[in-house]
Amino acid sequence: MVYIVPFFAVVIGYLIAVLVQPKNKKQLKLLMAFSGSFLLTLTVTHLLPDVYALTMDAHTHDHGEHAHGHTHGGELAIGFFIMIGIIFQIILEYFSKGAEHGHVHGHEKLDKIPWLLFISLCIHALFEGMPVSQHTELAWGIAIHHLPIAIILTAFFINGKMSKKLIVFFMFIFAAMTPLGTLLSGKIDFLTEYYAEISAVVVGILFHISSTIIFESNEDHKFNINKLIAIILGVVATYFM
Repeated sequence: MVYIVPFFAVVIGYLIAVLVQPKNKKQLKLLMAFSGSFLLTLTVTHLLPDVYALTMDAHTHDHGEHAHGHTHGGELAIGFFIMIGIIFQIILEYFSKGAEHGHVHGHEKLDKIPWLLFISLCIHALFEGMPVSQHTELAWGIAIHHLPIAIILTAFFINGKMSKKLIVFFMFIFAAMTPLGTLLSGKIDFLTEYYAEISAVVVGILFHISSTIIFESNEDHKFNINKLIAIILGVVATYFM
């Protein structure tokens, strides 16, 4: 299930873009707001506490019963890894032009294949999948996050007159990245050994992405009751995970 849900979210998004060709950008923005809220709440309530709990357990195991006073150093390090994740995501967005939160647009023909956008987006999706091996509920958050992105990205490629085969190839690889990250995190010893640190980086990535989605889903920066409802629904939905 942890592999299937994120993969098919992208597939469904691709099919919606191709078959339905949605024109209502407001509905997509509301879906993005819901996904950002859902993902941020999952990060705060599930992933972040687990990362700090793992850090404290590791220090207790290394230093024995008197290690409680030494956990501050580990918590401080995890905080820095979270900041690394935020900075890393900002760097990725420099190349992806904000595709992770639906900021690709345009109707002009693509003069060349947007490799930097594609590679940056795949790296982002790969990292997102790594904590899923220990947090299966995160698969749903990533799936809901990737669904509108897949719709917007596919529409962008179609409007750019990219060949259908290349679009299918790109979207298939993008869909496979998150399950691949989940698979690798459970199979590679290095990733298993440094699970807490890597998860902290992912927390930073998700913090940046989800908060950006929430704050930018309403471009005129006016109060929007529909957006507020979508955000509240995202929080409530996470409660039942």
